[in-house]
Amino acid sequence: MKDRVVSSRAVATIKILQQPSNLTWVEQAIANLDTILLDHSHCERKAAGVAINLMFRYPSHQKLVRQLTAIASEELAHFEQVNQWLEKLGIPLAPLNSPPYFSKLKSQVRHGEPDRLVDSLLISAIIEARSHERLGLIGEYCPQPDLAKFYCSLMASEARHYGIYWLLAQEYSDRATVETRLAKLAEYESSILATLHHEPRVHS
Repeated sequence: MKDRVVSSRAVATIKILQQPSNLTWVEQAIANLDTILLDHSHCERKAAGVAINLMFRYPSHQKLVRQLTAIASEELAHFEQVNQWLEKLGIPLAPLNSPPYFSKLKSQVRHGEPDRLVDSLLISAIIEARSHERLGLIGEYCPQPDLAKFYCSLMASEARHYGIYWLLAQEYSDRATVETRLAKLAEYESSILATLHHEPRVHS
């Protein structure tokens, strides 16, 4: 495992990410796959909830509601698929402490509109971009071929969700402003992950 982790990686990352995941995280994740799977279940449920909450907060934004309805449905489908893996591997559903990643990102959301909406969309975009990278890393290094294949199969949807959130943000602000704000938030996101969290999580 050690030799394989430090080798060059073929996993593609979305360019907005300011720093790639620390390879120590890969070692931590693969050594704790049961916990990572359980946390992944929570992540998919939370991702669906984020999309639904945005729809409730902005019900008159027709394009947003339509596109986030599709994202919420897909996230719930992934939630069910991960839960099937948990059942298959005999891992019981259970609560987990959340890493500081999500709360720290949320703290960066501005309060006035449309800034609040734009930031909420961009933070969701960054989370999807990081998920794309990290699920791909799990797929690359997972020692269980079927589980590795499952993780690799999720990468395309994570990248698509990133694109949807990014494009939606441009509906409520000009592109140059969105790109500047996205770069700033992405830099902050990378700083959160600079120190490995002591508990193995998908975003830790």
